[in-house]
Amino acid sequence: MDLGIRGKRALVTASSKGLGRGCAEALAGAGVDLVLNARGAEALEATAAAIRESFGVSVTTVAADVTGEAGRAEVLAAAGEVDILVTNAGGPPPGLWSDWDRDDFLRALDANMLTPIALMQACLPGMMARGWGRVVNITSQSVKSPIPQLGLSNAARAGLTGFVGGTARQVAPQGVTINNLLPGIHDTDRALSLDTGVVKARGITMEAARAERASTIPARRYGTAAEFGAACAFLCSAHAGFIIGQNILLDGGAFNATL
Repeated sequence: MDLGIRGKRALVTASSKGLGRGCAEALAGAGVDLVLNARGAEALEATAAAIRESFGVSVTTVAADVTGEAGRAEVLAAAGEVDILVTNAGGPPPGLWSDWDRDDFLRALDANMLTPIALMQACLPGMMARGWGRVVNITSQSVKSPIPQLGLSNAARAGLTGFVGGTARQVAPQGVTINNLLPGIHDTDRALSLDTGVVKARGITMEAARAERASTIPARRYGTAAEFGAACAFLCSAHAGFIIGQNILLDGGAFNATL
C-alpha cells in the first residue's frame, strides 16, 4: 500500500534502536525524510547510515537528551517544520510503590509525559497552519492495564494519555491527528532489561524467563520492532485521517477485554 506520505518530514525521538528505530525504518520505507534523535551518538549514527543506505531518504541526526530543555531545543531547531512527530522515551525503572520519592516521579513525568507534551506544543502549530499533520506517541500497555512494578510508568503515561485525549479533538479540524500506540512486550532492550530482572530475582535462566513471559501472551511470542513500526507508519499515513485520539494496543492479545 502506498501510504501517501512520500516527501514528508518526520521527527522520531529515541530512534537509534528498539521501537523508535522500527518506526523510523517504516517511515523511511514510505519515503519520509527523517530527523532522528537519541542520547548515544554512536548508535544513532549507525542507525542513520543504515536507513540512508536501505531507503535513500534524507536523515538528520541530533544526539541529545530530549527530556531536558537544552536538548529539546537543539532537536527542534534541527528538525524545523515537521509533518510527522513520533515521540518515544525509555521507561523508568521498576520497583515498589514504597521505593520512590518526589524526584523519582518528577524524572518519570519529565521523560514520559512532559517531554512528549512539549514536543507536541512545539510542532502542532505548524502542522495546523499547513492543514496536515500526524503525531504518534509510543506509550505502554500499562495505560490499559497497570503493571504493578511499573508504577512510575503507569502514572506518567496515564497523564500523557489524558492530555492527548482532549488535545486530539482540538487539533483534528485542522487536519492533524494525534494517537497513541501502546506496546506490550516486544523484543527490545526494554524487554531484555525486565527479563534480566526476573532472572536475577528468581535465579532462572534467560531462556526460562522469556518462555514464561511469552506463555502469558496469546500470540505466544514477543512482538517485533518491524511490525510495531508498520502500525506507526499507517497511523502517520494519508489513509489514517479519521483515526483521532485513539489508544491502540500492540500486545499480542495480552490485554483481555471485550471492548
